[in-house]
Amino acid sequence: MVIIAGVVNGSFAVPMKRMPSWRWENSWLMFAISGLVIFPWLIAYGTVPHLASVYSAASWPTLEKVLLFGFMWGIGATLCGLGISRVGLALAFAVILGITASFGSLIPLAVLHPEELLSKRGIALILGTVVMTIGLVFLAMAGRWRERASGQSGSPSSGFTLGLVICIFSGLFSSMLNFSFVFGDELRLKALAAGASPSMAANPIWSLCTTGGFIANAVYCVYLLRKNKTWNVYKTGGAFYWILGSLMGLLWFGGTLMYGSGAAILGTLGGMIGWPVFMVMDIIVGLFWGMITGEWKNAGRPALTYCWIGIGVLCLAIVVIALGGAV
Repeated sequence: MVIIAGVVNGSFAVPMKRMPSWRWENSWLMFAISGLVIFPWLIAYGTVPHLASVYSAASWPTLEKVLLFGFMWGIGATLCGLGISRVGLALAFAVILGITASFGSLIPLAVLHPEELLSKRGIALILGTVVMTIGLVFLAMAGRWRERASGQSGSPSSGFTLGLVICIFSGLFSSMLNFSFVFGDELRLKALAAGASPSMAANPIWSLCTTGGFIANAVYCVYLLRKNKTWNVYKTGGAFYWILGSLMGLLWFGGTLMYGSGAAILGTLGGMIGWPVFMVMDIIVGLFWGMITGEWKNAGRPALTYCWIGIGVLCLAIVVIALGGAV
C-alpha cells in the first residue's frame, strides 16, 4: 500500500503540464486549496465519527506539534523552488529528497524508539538509507548531464552557497510531514476509540497537518500573484483548468492518505519504515512521468544511463528496508 501511495503521490504534478496558460502560482494555489484543505477535511469528516470530539479529547501539545510540523513542511515545499533556482535541479533534487527521506525516518526512530536503532529493523533502515543516498547521487549525476545537454546551469551568480543552505533547510522542513504523522499518533488512537477504521484513523492528523502546510504555501502563492500581477490569469483555461488543479490536490492527498493507512498496517515502526519507501517511489514515479512527458528527450546517453542506475539502486533500497521491516 505504501508503494502504491508513492505512485499516486508522485503523479500529482502531472496535470500541471496540461495547464500552460496558468503560471506556477496559479496552479499551485489551486492545488493547495483542494489538496491541503478541501479534500483532507471532507475525508476526515466523512470517515472519522465525532471528529470534533477527537480533537477536543487530544492533548494540546499533540495538536500543536501536528500543526507546527505541517506549517514547517509547507515552508520546506516553498524553499524547494528557491533552492532549485540557485544550485540547479540536479543537485537540489538529490540534497532535498535525500535529507527528507532519511531525516523523516531516522529522527523519529531515534527519539521514540532509540532501542530499535541497533535492532535488525533499525540496521536495515540505516543501511537502506545509505543505499538510497547512493541512488540519489547517481540521479544527481544524471540531472547534471541532462542540464549540460540542454545548455542549462544552476545560475552560480545567484549564490551557490546560499542555494545549498536553502536546499538543506528545505529537506529538513519537508521531512516534517512525516513528523506530524509519527508524533501525532495520539490523534490516531483517539480516532480509533471514536469508531474510525484502522485505515482511516490517521485522517485527523492529515487534515490538521495539511492546514498548517496550506498557510505557508498560500502566503507564498499570494505574494507571487500580487508581485507578478497574475490574478487575472485565473480567467483563462476555463473549467478544465480548475478540474485539473483539483485533480492535483486529489492525487497528492490520496497518496498521502494511502501512505498513512499502509504505515499503520506496518505496525509500531510503520512511520519510520514506510516513509523512505514512500519517498523513493515518489522519486521514481516523478522521473518516469518526466521521461513520458519529454523532459529527458534530449538528455543524451550518459544522463539516461546514470538515471536508470539510480532508479535501480533506489529499488534496492526499498528491498533492504522492506526486508528489515519484515524481521
